[in-house]
Amino acid sequence: MDIIQIVGLGLIAAVLTLVVREQKPMFAFLLAAFTGLFIFLYMIGKIEAVISVLEQLADRSGIPSIYLKTILKIIGIAYIAEFGAQIVRDAGQDSVASKIEFAGKVLILVMAVPIIGVIVETVIGLLPAGG
Repeated sequence: MDIIQIVGLGLIAAVLTLVVREQKPMFAFLLAAFTGLFIFLYMIGKIEAVISVLEQLADRSGIPSIYLKTILKIIGIAYIAEFGAQIVRDAGQDSVASKIEFAGKVLILVMAVPIIGVIVETVIGLLPAGG
């Protein structure tokens, strides 16, 4: 049912944005940005429930919490970078949006390095020793 409300809100905001855009382009942008922000904040509650379940599963499986937290941070960076880039793109600033996406990718890579290191060490540990 939530998706119907979100789509309804999006459609109403889109129609209002189209109507307002010709007279007041800045208000149209603000309307679109605030609609996106409202939807994003609304979804954070849903995301918190998923994170809670994932943390419980990680605890039961014995996976160190640092790995789960790192993966969740990576996912968060991806969502926030995409959201920010889309808002900037809506404002007509494609080049700035591209830079936001680039920064998100670099930050994801930085966050992933420790996990990649653990994976490489694990694989090396599984290989037979010596020749």
